[in-house]
Amino acid sequence: MTPVLSVRGLSVRFLMPGGRRVAAVTDARFDVAPGECLALIGESGCGKSVLASALLGLLPGNARTAGSALLGDLDLLTAGERTLARTVRGRLIGLVPQSPAAHLTPVRTVRSQLEETVAALTATRGRAALRAAAEAAAERAAFPADHLDRHPHQLSGGLAQRAATALALVGDAPLLLADEPTTGLDRDLVDRTADELRRHVDDPGEGGRGRALLMITHDLAAAERIADRVAVMYAGRIVELADAAAFFGSPGPRHPYSRGLLQALPDRAFTPIPGMPPELGDLPAGCAFAARCDRATETCATEPPSGTVACHHPHVPEDVRA
Repeated sequence: MTPVLSVRGLSVRFLMPGGRRVAAVTDARFDVAPGECLALIGESGCGKSVLASALLGLLPGNARTAGSALLGDLDLLTAGERTLARTVRGRLIGLVPQSPAAHLTPVRTVRSQLEETVAALTATRGRAALRAAAEAAAERAAFPADHLDRHPHQLSGGLAQRAATALALVGDAPLLLADEPTTGLDRDLVDRTADELRRHVDDPGEGGRGRALLMITHDLAAAERIADRVAVMYAGRIVELADAAAFFGSPGPRHPYSRGLLQALPDRAFTPIPGMPPELGDLPAGCAFAARCDRATETCATEPPSGTVACHHPHVPEDVRA
């Protein structure tokens, strides 16, 4: 099956004063297939949101990209701003942003922003039809109808998140990019939002071509609820790609960092990973996780192997049985 999104060798470097370079993303490789949700997880600062910004062409001027990110036949990394603005954002990629309040127009009500988005991205016309479509979009994202005529500054963080989700779903884009879509929501609304994102993926959409979801999240419970596969990012690199059922169940993750993330959860061992992630502008040689890893050896001073698990000493089923 042809992927909705195919990323190969995606790297992002920030050029800093004095000639310093910050390696925010290094050699990311993954596909997202029609009908699939890929959850991208990892600690804050590991490069997840930078990767999302690269796909949307929203990186600052001091960023340099390499590799490719194909959305159909379009390479998102080389597309011009005119193409990204008129063809990609909203129409081919729907974005649930990490900071929704900053993406909402402060001087307009949620209703007017939803109606404008419906008019721009769909064939809906007429005042009554636009109003009904805006209200339907709000309901999909569990945004209360009695708050539609409020301005963004009158919304809580959770309500702003739901408004942004409603806007992202309007265009029925083939790829939905959700950057921390459950931030500020209580558990019931987390589940409802995650389920709505999953329904968006399960619906083949116009023409039956299929949709895909790339969900960037710290919420491993939400990822477990809806993801088909999991990509784990550490220090700018994807260190493991795994089937979600095997990742969260048995035999579990293979990379020591991935296992540490799960063991830090309150409903598991509640054991934090020792140490701190390295600075992206000062990465060590070899495996960036070695200083925090109880399986590290001298071999880990060299570059880990490429593939679905970037580790010299990955866990194997025998380790679990032992």
